[in-house]
Amino acid sequence: MARRVIRDNKFFVECYEDLTSGDIVVGRVRLNHGEEHILLDLLGREITLVPSACSQLFSRSKVFQARILNRFMIPGTAAVYSMHDLMHIVSDYGSRKVVKVVCKLDRANAGMGILLYSSIEDIYSQAVLGTLSFPFVVQPYLEGCLDVRVVILGEYIEAYNRHNPHNFRHNLHCGGESSPWDLTDDQLELCREIMKRADFPYAHIDLLITSSGKSRLSEINLRGGLRGAKISQKDYLQAVETIQADLLEQYLNGRIR
Repeated sequence: MARRVIRDNKFFVECYEDLTSGDIVVGRVRLNHGEEHILLDLLGREITLVPSACSQLFSRSKVFQARILNRFMIPGTAAVYSMHDLMHIVSDYGSRKVVKVVCKLDRANAGMGILLYSSIEDIYSQAVLGTLSFPFVVQPYLEGCLDVRVVILGEYIEAYNRHNPHNFRHNLHCGGESSPWDLTDDQLELCREIMKRADFPYAHIDLLITSSGKSRLSEINLRGGLRGAKISQKDYLQAVETIQADLLEQYLNGRIR
């Protein structure tokens, strides 16, 4: 039987139970909150996803990013799943002399779920009282960091600095401004390493450049806002389509599995 290629989410839903090993689903699978187990089911049935199931899950969950891509992030960054986890982090941050703490809500985008607390104890109190729901991400707040957005679409690469003098959230959606950024070889190598580990064929990567000049991963996504980018929406979508078409051809020709 020929391998089927599914490109439409509506058709994907209609034929979901009939999909068999070797079939290929192209484009991000549209999922409701809590339906991520569908990605696992597809992998278990040996159905290929373009982009990969891992990259799609990473794009949906900041907690998953913090858990798996932790070594690329600010030291002390942690995925918090329970009060037991949080109590351990309270002690860890105490030993590190961490003062201000950033909390990232799992599925909030555009800077809307980035919270700043004066201490980890404040986060602990909010969690105990039930006003902060698990899971979430915590990390030490570092003064003087630069926020750099990197867009990588095959050979097309651009980067820009996002800055907000009135708000620690540098997202352009939150009032930040952008300016071109000259990506260093080390920063590009870091981005490539992150993409390889997370199985991203293309990406929007947010880097934090510390006051000491070190580059750390903040977040990664398959898609992101293009405000501040030079590339147009039309060219961006065309580049994504080209990358996905190339991957599909490689799968169909057996060059990759």
